[in-house]
Amino acid sequence: MTSTDIVDQWAASQDLPAWFVQAMAVPREEAFVEVDGSKVHYFRWGKRGKPPLLMTHGFLAHARCFAFIAPFLADEYDIIAYDLAGMGDSEIAADCDGEKRAKDMVAVADALDLFANAVKPKIIAHSFGSGVALTAMEMAGERFGGLIICDLMVMRPEKLLAHFEGGGGPPGSGRSDRANKVYPDYQSAHARFVLSPPQPVQEPFLFEYMAYHSLRRVDAGEQQGWSWKFDPMVFDRNENDMAKWAQTPQRIADLPHRLAMIYGENSKLFDADSAAYIRELGGSHVPMIAVPEAEHHLMLDQPLALVTALRSVLALWTD
Repeated sequence: MTSTDIVDQWAASQDLPAWFVQAMAVPREEAFVEVDGSKVHYFRWGKRGKPPLLMTHGFLAHARCFAFIAPFLADEYDIIAYDLAGMGDSEIAADCDGEKRAKDMVAVADALDLFANAVKPKIIAHSFGSGVALTAMEMAGERFGGLIICDLMVMRPEKLLAHFEGGGGPPGSGRSDRANKVYPDYQSAHARFVLSPPQPVQEPFLFEYMAYHSLRRVDAGEQQGWSWKFDPMVFDRNENDMAKWAQTPQRIADLPHRLAMIYGENSKLFDADSAAYIRELGGSHVPMIAVPEAEHHLMLDQPLALVTALRSVLALWTD
């Protein structure tokens, strides 16, 4: 079976490895569920009744960043990967701050019956999605079986300040009051697709895959061409959300629930010093696993090594 995600628009010029083609052919469900009046887009792999996993992505990304990861876990788990509000194909409501996103994460798990299993659902989240998941664990951690954070931005205060003063910040930036630009053709839109933070990827075909599925065709009156899937409202962040970035290391160290961290060994947002800082704050009990040769977007650099790391953590979390 050929995946509907593999289309000539992006794949014709790519040399796709067998593991990717086979992974994308693993059966999955694609649907929407309504949460607090908004439609949430999700994929589901595996078999109902297996231990449940809930996956989500980084800022301006979408659930397909796990579409070639989740199939490797599908024999043993019931897996949901969903688009955060205003990203991918999910809708966004007004005033969608970090607290609302965290409540929605719990609500998605509830609506899709992940809490009905005898084994509590575990969360796997990347970057911005890890921040959402951390808040969800603070809200309702007793309902989950643990959280695996993948390369969330963590820095000592002085490094974080230098990062912001140097023009850095949480991945992704833009204006909530400006509509997404419509480009005349796919090639023009694709040329504007970049990773944040910027990095080359070691598996270029995965960059092409993510770029294509981050865009949508526009055919409404004079507006014809290609534009981004994400809603500009995702840039409407409040001060409380931003302040939480500085508090993240202590929040990780203090979380009273099961937690593990996986990061790119060459990541610009989480490094060995980040791990040391969390330990100094009291988080020495948290396993922190570096994926060799990977940067922040570790699933685009070392996807199979990421699968191995996830399998290893999950194998120890059997309840």
